Amino acid sequence: MRFTLLGLASTALAARPFMNEPDTGIDDILGATTPNGSLPPLEKMVGLPDFDWAARKKLNGSAYTYYRNGAAGEWSYRNNLEVFQRFRLRPRVMVDIVNIEDSLPTTILGQKYSAPFFIAPCARGGLAHPDAELNFVKGAAEENILYMASLFSSKSFDDIYAARVPGNSSSGNDTQQALFQQVYLTDDINETRELFQKIEKAGAKAIIMTVDSAADGNRHRAARYGVGSADSSYSLLTWDLYHQFTKMTSLPIVPKGIQTVEDARLAVQNGVKAIYLSNHGGRQLDTTPSSLEVALEIYEEAPEIFQQVEVFADGGVRYGADVLKLLALGVKAVGVGRPFMYSNAFGVEGVKRVSKLLKHEIAIDAANLGVADLKKIGPEYVNWKSVNAWFS
Repeated sequence: MRFTLLGLASTALAARPFMNEPDTGIDDILGATTPNGSLPPLEKMVGLPDFDWAARKKLNGSAYTYYRNGAAGEWSYRNNLEVFQRFRLRPRVMVDIVNIEDSLPTTILGQKYSAPFFIAPCARGGLAHPDAELNFVKGAAEENILYMASLFSSKSFDDIYAARVPGNSSSGNDTQQALFQQVYLTDDINETRELFQKIEKAGAKAIIMTVDSAADGNRHRAARYGVGSADSSYSLLTWDLYHQFTKMTSLPIVPKGIQTVEDARLAVQNGVKAIYLSNHGGRQLDTTPSSLEVALEIYEEAPEIFQQVEVFADGGVRYGADVLKLLALGVKAVGVGRPFMYSNAFGVEGVKRVSKLLKHEIAIDAANLGVADLKKIGPEYVNWKSVNAWFS
């Protein structure tokens, strides 16, 4: 009977249709009044998945597909969204949680921010709004959250850094907004040196080096719409090269795209200040693990890593509870990509709306979980052994 039940559960999971967004009534309430090519009222957006629905209404097919697409059969994309629901929370009650909002602020590589999440680096912001990445800079400044700018942005590097707002940096006499800069690197050392010098001169506080894009992504959906990868070349990246890179800049270089505990260990051994767990939004190699699964693997096999370096993670985050599950394992800050890209269809106010909604969800979900202080959340708040709703 044990194997029969498990087999039935597996069959049910395989047969269950995938919902890109849950059915929470948005189409019933807003569908008739939001024709294609238009946006619903921003105040009607009540959760992060709503922005996917709104962007699909507003953007043309190719623009929406560029943000939405995943690799191959999109199993990693689907898993990124669904994996959080496989692990059940373990709420504690009768806990004084009234000051939970005071514990949202955090530091990310020494920079102070109002919440433990950030705008993950995503290319081509101009597909959603003419002001493109400038909206992320301004929205992040107003909400005091981190924005990691993409190398392949629609706006120029100079325009993005010129748009920074004074007054929310925590480093010395520097009063400029603190951004991190994402990069793709080639095997041209001189080109890399010039890029790093440009980034450091602009005032970025860290370099986010994408390492999970060694080759072009196998993106079938994107190919149908003619919207390929921003970076389609073969990339040479090794730890020997990493050490050459660190001599070119005083900024911390954070490898983005760690997907195994082995590479997490190697990163620590090679002196990184932080690692970034990610499978590129499920856009590069299909059936790769979600960042939650990688964080769990690290926690089970090398938990000391969470104390040795700062750990960032992104992929499929749509709810405050998703953020809490990553924080519970030891992740320092959580990246959110597509919801912010979709929200940019509304401009700066859309970016701010996503930030406000997620801050609120993190706080109320933590309170309902019985967490009085986000800095003290731990793995005991999640049942990591229950992998599906039918069998444990």
